[in-house]
Amino acid sequence: MAASLRLRGAASGLRYWSGRQRAAAASLAAVASRSMASKTPVGFIGVGNMGNPMAKNLMKHGYPLIIYDVFPDACKEFQEAGEQVVSSPADVAEKADRIITMLPTSINAVEAYSGANGILKKVKKGSLLIDSSTIDPAVSKELAKEVEKMGAVFMDAPVSGGVGAARSGNLTFMVGGVEAEFAAAKELLGCMGSNVVYCGAVGTGQAAKICNNMLLAISMIGTAETMNLGIRLGLDPKLLAKILNMSSGRCWSSDTYNPVPGVMDGVPSANNYQGGFGTTLMAKDLGLAQDSATSTKSPILLGSLAHQIFRMMCAKGYSKKDFSAVFQFLREENF
Repeated sequence: MAASLRLRGAASGLRYWSGRQRAAAASLAAVASRSMASKTPVGFIGVGNMGNPMAKNLMKHGYPLIIYDVFPDACKEFQEAGEQVVSSPADVAEKADRIITMLPTSINAVEAYSGANGILKKVKKGSLLIDSSTIDPAVSKELAKEVEKMGAVFMDAPVSGGVGAARSGNLTFMVGGVEAEFAAAKELLGCMGSNVVYCGAVGTGQAAKICNNMLLAISMIGTAETMNLGIRLGLDPKLLAKILNMSSGRCWSSDTYNPVPGVMDGVPSANNYQGGFGTTLMAKDLGLAQDSATSTKSPILLGSLAHQIFRMMCAKGYSKKDFSAVFQFLREENF
């Protein structure tokens, strides 16, 4: 911090400096740069569609990484960039006392933490373990108990925003865990997201994420149905989208992630529904919402219907497409 303050003060009087002073300033900048590069390593497990850009943003902020992914090819670009790649989650825990996991399912998370070569085999006391996977809140709570037994700290911190926000560093993190540890978690999560929100005890981050994704699924289906109906009634899709987005029907699915090809650039619908947030993952998240609704005796009538629609999409060959392909599904399937 002192070096940074000196640099700011030096910059304000730069026009008065001699050549020797300029050289000194350059030397100080180099020292500051080395200081940033000397930040302690952060472990990152799971560098897929979301984890890859998240890890890269940590690199941009000067954090050396210890990388592991079950698919070795996913680690190659990090190894080529000079980051350390290891052969198991346990090896990550041996080399780093701050670890972020970004995995597809509850089963993957349990294996990464509690498996034969899992984090808990070599985790150090006092380590901070942040799970950004979207998994069952009950699983997060169980993992937290196991981590606590080892003298470490577990926080659930699922994300919202998709691959685009992961690349730009504008994710929203919903964090659950011991509040006293939130500042330490935010130091890392703030490198990858523009919103880092403390939700409460372990599991509340997952609860917030599940609720958000259930609403997202419902609104995407509603947007797709509306656009399909309007087009069949003779409306131009771009005009209809414009009207929706200046009216009370406006939502994220219509104004930021429109599911109709040709309406927006830079979204999966403009690229044959490639990239983005997969239909399989949306069906998985809706399954988590369904389980939570059952355990809490909460009625989710539209949430349950959305779950069935996305499961049907998976069975009909849309599993690898972005979830906004529900528009294509409604257009092409016979009901």
